[in-house]
Amino acid sequence: MQRLVTSAFAAVLAAAGLVLVQASGAVAVDYPTRPPHIIVGYPAGGTTDILARLFGDWLSKRLGQQFIVENRPGAGNNLATESVVKAAADGYTLLLVNPANAVNASLYKKLNFVFLRDIDPVVGLIRVPNVMEVHPSVPVKTVAEFIAYVKANPDKVNIASSGNGTSIHLSGELFKMMTGTTMTHIPYKGSAPMLTDLLGGQVQVTFDNLPSSIAHIKAGKLHALAVTTAQRSEELPDVPTVAETVPGFEASAFFGFGVPKGTPKEIVELLNKEVNLALRDPAILAKLKELGGTPIPGSAADFGKVVADETAKWEKVVNTANLSVN
Repeated sequence: MQRLVTSAFAAVLAAAGLVLVQASGAVAVDYPTRPPHIIVGYPAGGTTDILARLFGDWLSKRLGQQFIVENRPGAGNNLATESVVKAAADGYTLLLVNPANAVNASLYKKLNFVFLRDIDPVVGLIRVPNVMEVHPSVPVKTVAEFIAYVKANPDKVNIASSGNGTSIHLSGELFKMMTGTTMTHIPYKGSAPMLTDLLGGQVQVTFDNLPSSIAHIKAGKLHALAVTTAQRSEELPDVPTVAETVPGFEASAFFGFGVPKGTPKEIVELLNKEVNLALRDPAILAKLKELGGTPIPGSAADFGKVVADETAKWEKVVNTANLSVN
């Protein structure tokens, strides 16, 4: 009889354990039960927006709920970031992490958050070169000619960026610092309005993320002088690197997903898994290649290291150039 009771009790425990396992598994399976939102700190049309929509579409199809992209431009990406920091840590608010998140940590002296503390990394997406490009009216064909032109016309060249603290802004500042050139910085609220003015000739040069400019370059509407990475881009193999003229120059833009601090580990792992699958999908890879991007798959911790390393790198540039935004 004792053995029968014990066996029955064991069976109950086993059944209960099965239920617990099933319930535990359901944490990930049951997410999402409503549409999550991907917050983008810039207007539609720029690299962050392009990537948010590409991977948002993938996640929507894979997880059965629409991932809604929300564009919240302003304050150099800080408005969008702060809205995610303040959001519920339930997996329904994602941030499209971009270089501004690394730069702003030292560029802005008064922030209501600490990015590395308040946003949990989820997964990396891609790393892309910036491209130094000019309006065709600028009478130069090479980086060396551009440097000479700026030095001969120090008050006539406007350098545009998609906003204070972006990789586009800091790439330009690094270039000015390393070449001893003087240009007037014109910040915009995103790549799309910046490119509109560059295409119209209102500004003369920018260091845009390659994905949002490559079509204009290939169409001959903008002239690419150089890419900012250490190696040439496969999509623009005839375009030299800045470093071929300015030794030691290197800059690139990284992108990924982050969520509010404390988001359940199971949800982070699910999102990480799905995005890593996307980064192996031939159709996604083809689109990323068209954009000139190199995938950066890996764990959440891997992406966290990317953000931390970039934060340290750009802090040195900000401090050396004595840049500050209150």
